[in-house]
Amino acid sequence: MTTTLPSFPAADETPLDTCIRLREIAPVVEVEFPGGVPAYLALTHNAVREILAGDNRTFLRDPRHWPALHDGSIPEDWPLRAIVQGGHLSTKDGDDHRRLRGLVGKAFTPARVQALEPRVRQIVEGLLDDVVAAGDGVDLVPAFTEALPMWVICELFGVPAEDRPRVREWTAALLAHTTPPEEAFATQNALQAYLHGLVEKKRAEPGNDLTTGLVQASDEGDRLTTDELVGVLWLMLVAGHETTVHLLGHAIVALSQHPDQLELARAEDRWDDVVEETLRYRHSVMMTSFRFTAREVTVAGVRIPEGRAVGVVYQASGLDPAEHGESADRFDITRERGARLGFGHGPRYCIGASLARLEGRLALASLYRRLPELTLTIDPDDIPYSPSFFTVGPLSLPVALGPVRP
Repeated sequence: MTTTLPSFPAADETPLDTCIRLREIAPVVEVEFPGGVPAYLALTHNAVREILAGDNRTFLRDPRHWPALHDGSIPEDWPLRAIVQGGHLSTKDGDDHRRLRGLVGKAFTPARVQALEPRVRQIVEGLLDDVVAAGDGVDLVPAFTEALPMWVICELFGVPAEDRPRVREWTAALLAHTTPPEEAFATQNALQAYLHGLVEKKRAEPGNDLTTGLVQASDEGDRLTTDELVGVLWLMLVAGHETTVHLLGHAIVALSQHPDQLELARAEDRWDDVVEETLRYRHSVMMTSFRFTAREVTVAGVRIPEGRAVGVVYQASGLDPAEHGESADRFDITRERGARLGFGHGPRYCIGASLARLEGRLALASLYRRLPELTLTIDPDDIPYSPSFFTVGPLSLPVALGPVRP
């Protein structure tokens, strides 16, 4: 007898609503993605943490460990194939992952990130100058929440200003599950070709940026191939801005819906707490790209066979009442942080966590200092969100500015 798997997402639900409903069934549930592709979703805090802690041993990221992707079970034109096949740092395992992560991690130590604060603050204030100049009716997504992380990460890696809109467009198209397969593969190829060109440019014309540093480290004996270098840049540029874009957008929406929390953040300068609570309440990452089981494993009491795809659902786990109490669905910056998973856990803890926290704190503090009566001019229920199973956030946040402070 063949069991019909629940669809992810259900036709009449958002992905988050589907996951919250499925979480009532079990901590880990096998679902069917569009295209008839089965995969497991980890939906509770404990299940997510267990998988993250076991990464690089039982749960692998190299898609070669997913037989269905290669044996004809999954069609060649499956919409998510391009993003799953990847070829970037997050698809590396074991020694390869540790080697590449160690090389990149040197650029994101807390001390080095802290040294970036004056420049990040300068970018924030410059963008807010433009927001103020635009007056009422400005959309904060292109003007601020999208512009800031894109500017910061591209400046760090030496991406010229004129190329940044293209990088943003490629990222949005690649992560959207609504992008047609042929367009997704063309986008992946275009982005990788661009990054190959950037590497060669930095090799010929070194600059004061992280791409140059990685090129020089590779050329001086760190055994980083050009393809590996491009894979590292792919992840840094895509994940290094996309998640912070949505972090800022989710925070602004949450604060508009919880004015008491906004007043508390202002009064007590608790913007760090706003960032951490936003990551719990509405994580930028709906679901991570897949992991693949190297052997049969039991997670939170649920058996997962060998060779299966598993998605870790941060948004559902952040709202798990078993971990965060019956008020888990309320935005509360005074909540005890406990064992938060906002930036992951275990061997793949987010390299850019310090940078994301810095950008979030500075951006939100300056936004609400300079625009103390900022209000959304769109009903929260009508806000459009990005069409992605992986990273999710507001696509538009039209606002009225009110009185402005310098």
